Amino acid sequence: MVARLCLRLGWAFFVVWATVSLTFLVHHALPSDPARMVAGPQARPADVVRIREELGLDKSIYVQYARFLGRLAHRAPHADASPGENHASCARILWAVHLDLGKSYQQRRPVVTILRERLPRTLWLALAAASVQLVLGVTAGVLAAAHKKTLLDHLAVSTSLLGTSAPTFVIGLFLQWLFAFRLGLLPLDGWGDSSGGHVASVVLPAFTLGLFGAAYYTRIVRDEMIGQLSEDYIRTARAKGLSGRAVTLRHALRNAYMPIVTVLGVDVGTLVGGAIVTESIFRWPGIGSLSVTAMLDRDGPVLMGCVMVTSVAVVVSSLVVDFAYALLDPRVRGARA
Repeated sequence: MVARLCLRLGWAFFVVWATVSLTFLVHHALPSDPARMVAGPQARPADVVRIREELGLDKSIYVQYARFLGRLAHRAPHADASPGENHASCARILWAVHLDLGKSYQQRRPVVTILRERLPRTLWLALAAASVQLVLGVTAGVLAAAHKKTLLDHLAVSTSLLGTSAPTFVIGLFLQWLFAFRLGLLPLDGWGDSSGGHVASVVLPAFTLGLFGAAYYTRIVRDEMIGQLSEDYIRTARAKGLSGRAVTLRHALRNAYMPIVTVLGVDVGTLVGGAIVTESIFRWPGIGSLSVTAMLDRDGPVLMGCVMVTSVAVVVSSLVVDFAYALLDPRVRGARA
């Protein structure tokens, strides 16, 4: 297990490095000029040249990439050292290691500070959406499998097809029109000004993301549960006099965890950086909307930071799923041993 953990961590670092490097190359291959975006369309050519030199964009792409990797993770200064400009945009990630993503071209603030403000809101939305799709999807899938070929089963399947077919922005706009505009029960968009406002504001975007995922979960859980309910150990449990609820929840559902855990782990990692459409519709101040703004403004440091957060989230969620298998299924633990 220790050797496998080291191998997985090494692969995770490689995936993050490859993703960030590819994004760096694609960003610098785009024809637009970040210095012109910072200076504005009416700026003089001399001002654009000066800004390009200040941002280091006048260097070759190899020099820029080497500087980016060089300052990305570096040794922190001593505790008694005076703070210098070289560490003004850093964040401590380990005891003696600093993370530096540079400063935003547009906001002129450290990227780590911007991400520190945005990331908790995205995590809050991602966890809320994952909870919605897990509760609704698993419940609907179990009920559909337990009542196979009945009206309830047909209704669950039809609803899941509708949920997976409808685009996310259509679901979001409909929820805004119904619960915010017509009924006035929830905020239309934004983050809120208090703890209660944060909770109320997350409901509509969480259900927008969660309903799409719940429809997919319903089909997965239903198919897996139908297969489990036809196994011999289920017939044995029923022959021993166990109730239908005990057989379904304590035996069949427990053995159907593996695909649920797989999909949930991937979803949580994807929701952290992939809720771009939903965050844009609801003006949610998270990583998704920040990445769109950074891409349109050619704000390279912010875009690289968003990509890094997204790739790390996906990799970490995959690692958690991989090792959760060993906890849920003894056969997997025995095979890896």
